[in-house]
Amino acid sequence: MTSKELKLKSVEYRKKILKYILQAKAGHTGGSLSATDILNVLYNDVLNVSPENFASPDRDRYVQSKGHCVEALFVVLADQGFFPEEELNTLCKYQSHYIGHPTRKVKGVEQNTGALGHGLPICVGTAIAAKLDNKAYRVFTLMGDGELPEGSNWEAALSAAHYKLDNLCAIVDKNSLQITAATSDVMNTDPLDEKWKAFGWAVKEVNGNDIDELRAAFNSLPFEKGKPSVIIAHTTKGKGVSFMENELKWHHGVPSKEQYEQAMEELDAERINLERLSN
Repeated sequence: MTSKELKLKSVEYRKKILKYILQAKAGHTGGSLSATDILNVLYNDVLNVSPENFASPDRDRYVQSKGHCVEALFVVLADQGFFPEEELNTLCKYQSHYIGHPTRKVKGVEQNTGALGHGLPICVGTAIAAKLDNKAYRVFTLMGDGELPEGSNWEAALSAAHYKLDNLCAIVDKNSLQITAATSDVMNTDPLDEKWKAFGWAVKEVNGNDIDELRAAFNSLPFEKGKPSVIIAHTTKGKGVSFMENELKWHHGVPSKEQYEQAMEELDAERINLERLSN
């Protein structure tokens, strides 16, 4: 896909995320919108994974550690053809597999997640398995900056560096807000770049809502031979909708009909602007 096509894809993903959250009357809106561009680039430009090869031991692995932002993942998986999109009309409804966190009952989901701090440890084990089996697949996990105080992350980070897992990439969605306050007020983990480097990781910082910067970072993996890679993706919580951006209350929130219509107008305006641009 061209850069323009990916940017247009992000707009459509954001519209669908809001549509299904509105229908479900539940959802982690802000974090799903901040992570949209990351998931877009991963699934449309980076990962060797598809409905056709999902049973193959050679596929790339993606684990969404920030599992509460599952709406973005579901929308992307539907677009990739893992399941019919109309199944998302059952989101958060009785007996639906499309619940508020990833579950392996949904096609395309590698691991059940939601308890924060679990994604990276799972991925470290998976990356070690690839090394032991002489497999070329890569392992990716998306983490929230609000889950980094979990000690399991740093035990996993030490292990990844110790075992020289250059087939592993962690992405931190650094939108700087979590459910109760700014991450710096709840438990400050800055400076993130120095911490990851001290734990033996190769680090790149990017604008996590910039398609071109994300593509460049992913295309340069591994950042250093013999080291796991981490992308610190600086994002905007609620990205793409003016009244949701950087607003704590949209960590988990359902728009009213009027708010939804305003969001659609803003996203449609963004789509029109993008369509005018060259590739």
